[in-house]
Amino acid sequence: MVTARAKARWDAIVKGDLDTAYGYMSPASRQVTTLEKYKASVRRDAFREAKIDNVACEADACMVRLMVTYDHPRMKGITTPILESWIIEGGQAWYVYGGK
Repeated sequence: MVTARAKARWDAIVKGDLDTAYGYMSPASRQVTTLEKYKASVRRDAFREAKIDNVACEADACMVRLMVTYDHPRMKGITTPILESWIIEGGQAWYVYGGK
């Protein structure tokens, strides 16, 4: 469940569909971060690909490790690891947004 939702969220980000990506955020994350604020914090058209490397869960908390490939104005095709927090709430997996 977590793997599929993390992949779907990143597929939306890669496509530039931030409205869909925002929908994967936990209800608590959405309470403190508006869609507009979220959109302003995410680089559009920079991400090429995201691959799930590992998912580790303890009770209702999960850590998802991904390898994300993106373009920078001076360098193309940079791949870097990203660690995300996810929770299981109400029978569903939700991304815990740690935005600014």
